Amino acid sequence: MGDSRAANPVDRLVDLLDLERIDLNIFRGRSPDESLQRVFGGQVAGQALVAAGRTTDGERPVHSLHSYFLRPGTPGVPIVYQVERVRDGRSFTTRRVVAIQQGRIIFNLTASFHAPEPGFEHQVAMPDVPDPETLPTLFDEVRDHVGRLPAQLERMSRRHPFDLRYVERLRWTQEELKEVEPRSAVWMRAVGDLGEDPLVHVCALTYASDMTLLDAVRVPVEPLWGPRGFDMASLDHAMWFHRPFRADEWFLYQQESPIATGGRGLARGLIYDREGHLLVSVMQEGLFRRIGD
Repeated sequence: MGDSRAANPVDRLVDLLDLERIDLNIFRGRSPDESLQRVFGGQVAGQALVAAGRTTDGERPVHSLHSYFLRPGTPGVPIVYQVERVRDGRSFTTRRVVAIQQGRIIFNLTASFHAPEPGFEHQVAMPDVPDPETLPTLFDEVRDHVGRLPAQLERMSRRHPFDLRYVERLRWTQEELKEVEPRSAVWMRAVGDLGEDPLVHVCALTYASDMTLLDAVRVPVEPLWGPRGFDMASLDHAMWFHRPFRADEWFLYQQESPIATGGRGLARGLIYDREGHLLVSVMQEGLFRRIGD
C-alpha cells in the first residue's frame, strides 16, 4: 500500500486507491477515520473497482459497473474486498466484488471489461455551459455567501481531492428554489496529477461520481450547501465508460433527476470532456428521509 501519511489531497486519493493484496483475489483498503457518519460511497465503489481491475490482465478497460450499497461503512475500519473471477472470455472479462467490514457485507459490485474494437458512433451533444475558469470554486462560493467557511467545510476544502465548480450559482433560501428544475451541472477535476495508470483515473472518477449526482434530486427541495432537511443515502450506482479520459483534466458532470417518489430519488448523469466527448454515463438511486421523521 502507499504512504497513508500523504500530504496533499490527490496523493491521499491515490493512496486510498492503492489496495493491499493479501491473497490472490483478496484485497484490503483503508477507510480514513474522518468526522463522517458513514464511509463515503464513492470511496468504496472506487476501491472495489481497483480490486476488480487488479485481477485482470490490464489490457481490457472497464466498460461498465453495477453496484449496491447494502450497509453503511464505519470510518476508520479497514474494508476487505473479495473478488470472484466470473468470466474471462475472448472479448469480455467479468468480475464480482464483495466488500466486507467487521464481518458484514456492506457493498457489492459487478464490473465488466471489454477489449477495444471498432464500431459506429453517435452521442448526445454536450450542453453549452460556461468554461470552468470563469466560475468560482465551490468553497469560494460558500465563503463569499457566509463570510467564512464553517469549520467542517474548511477542513474539507483542505483535504478535498477534486476542484468542484457549479455551472449555476448556488441557491441558499427556499424562496430561491421555487420553480427550480431537478437538474444540476458541475465542472470537476482532480487537484493534482494522478499519474499514468488508466485504472487509477477510472477509479478516481468513480470516486468523484458519487459526490454530487444526487444534487439533481435535492435541488428543487432544499439548498445544496445549507442546513439539510433530509438524510440521504446512496442505494445503488451504475456507470458505463465510453472513452478513455484523465480525471485530472476538467470534465463536466451534467446531472438530472427524472423522478422522486416513495422516499427515493433517481438521478442520471452524463460526463463530458472539454471538447464535448461523452466519456461516462451514470445512474444512481438514493434514499431521502426527512430528518426527525
